[in-house]
Amino acid sequence: MVASDCIWWKGRKLAHTLHLPHAIGVGEKKTPLIIICHGFTSTRIGVDRLFVKTAQALVKLGYAVLRFDYAGCGESEGEYGENEFACFIEQTKEVISFGSKLPSVEEHSITLIGHSLGGAVASCTAAEDNRVHNFITWSAVGNPFADIKEIVGYNGEHAVVDHLGYAITEEFLFSLKSYSPLEAIQQFSGNALFIHGTGDPVISSNYCRDYYERSILAKRGTCSMLLIEGANHTYSSIKHFDQLITATSEWLLTNVKVPVQNTFKKSV
Repeated sequence: MVASDCIWWKGRKLAHTLHLPHAIGVGEKKTPLIIICHGFTSTRIGVDRLFVKTAQALVKLGYAVLRFDYAGCGESEGEYGENEFACFIEQTKEVISFGSKLPSVEEHSITLIGHSLGGAVASCTAAEDNRVHNFITWSAVGNPFADIKEIVGYNGEHAVVDHLGYAITEEFLFSLKSYSPLEAIQQFSGNALFIHGTGDPVISSNYCRDYYERSILAKRGTCSMLLIEGANHTYSSIKHFDQLITATSEWLLTNVKVPVQNTFKKSV
């Protein structure tokens, strides 16, 4: 089942799409929920349908998947540049609250998948919110201010940067300075998986090992990492997406049990 609707956050509608593995009846076991946090000025669809394909693959394994647009992105209300980094964390928590109350979802089995800047947001959210039990990053930003400043070409000359039609304000950029996802991840007590492509021209794949090593220091849960040789920032080739979803699926099936698991076959 696939359904789209809106979640309210501070008077704004955040568009979401929910994927459920099957119609769950009264008395049946509930399913774990995976929430996808998209990246900088992206959408719940993702570049080259990254998040749609992910949801379609994971729902077949028995997971519920919730995709959503941050304020000012996709079909959600608001202007992106009016956000601060803290707003993304707040919105993610609001989506967690919504998802955990769904009648078919196991509220004590929530996983965040964060891509790019969404990886940094998910890291900070997971560190603060004990409802998150598992955490996965794909091509995660490690230094939000430096990385996003580089992407938009901010040099201090203008208070607003026009980035692909998005008005990125200095207030938004400066709000990134206060957050260090690499430090935040050390406060997370659950299981973690970090994946990055070595051919990523946008965000350095060195962050993958940084996240992994910081998570190891926390000495909680399980921790794994994977570098996908040659993959770009959005895993756009068939080969690289297959490697991404295979590694993610195998890790989930090991660490996040579902009531009835469908047989997972690795693509070749």
